[in-house]
Amino acid sequence: MDWDDEKPKPPKVASIGENLETHSVAELEARISAFTAEIERVKTELARKRAHESAAAALFKKAGD
Repeated sequence: MDWDDEKPKPPKVASIGENLETHSVAELEARISAFTAEIERVKTELARKRAHESAAAALFKKAGD
């Protein structure tokens, strides 16, 4: 018995620019859902970083600026 055969296969990852012709309607809908969730995750992190950057800029702002 080979222990490598027992390892679970990693989930397939959707990537930008991938050929979509071979995907079913359900697979395409799942990709849209996954990408939408990722976009929201990125937007949340971007907003957090912008708030942090703004707070840092206000903290180090020179008097009279």
